Amino acid sequence: MQVIENDLIKEKVCIDKLKCGLTVMCIPKNETSKKYIIFGTNFGSVDNTFLVSGEKNPTIVPDGVAHFLEHKMFEQENGKNSLDVLSALGVNANAYTTNNHTAYLYECTSNFYEALDEFMNYIQSPYFTDENVEKEKGIICQEIGMYLDDPEWKLYLNALDTLYVKNKVKLDPAGSTESVNSINKEILYDCYNNFYKLSNMCLVVVRRF
Repeated sequence: MQVIENDLIKEKVCIDKLKCGLTVMCIPKNETSKKYIIFGTNFGSVDNTFLVSGEKNPTIVPDGVAHFLEHKMFEQENGKNSLDVLSALGVNANAYTTNNHTAYLYECTSNFYEALDEFMNYIQSPYFTDENVEKEKGIICQEIGMYLDDPEWKLYLNALDTLYVKNKVKLDPAGSTESVNSINKEILYDCYNNFYKLSNMCLVVVRRF
């Protein structure tokens, strides 16, 4: 296990790589009762072309798949939505997608382990159907339209588009209405199986130890 300490800010992080390949980082906070956890994967909006292990030709997916996948991970086969389950436990949960990673997180002062069971379960148990994928398209397209009406977001995207000619960092993490409508469950499963491997993920826990 690797321990990194900073005497200036009086913080330390303990880092270990488990046998399953998952990197775990623990940050002790013994002066607070709040607990925080984040589970992330190296899969973002720039990762729309990738090489699957054992294949010679690259796989190309529509823009916005990482963000779409983030939306769909909460829906479970038993009909429950894991965000609702976590909220019922008094846990503040959320998720986000950036250019280079997707992350799921929650914070709480109690019910940490009950929430952890649900948290780890839904992230490792994807459930996509033709019906729930089609339903999500309308929700995400509405979200894209909402952000296109935000002057600050438009200014940010236009600045990226001006600064970067070829770099995929200029892409909107949500994609476009056209790219979103071309996503299906097969694409989601392909991306999940390729990027949501524990060896490509990191778990960070901040709490008393």
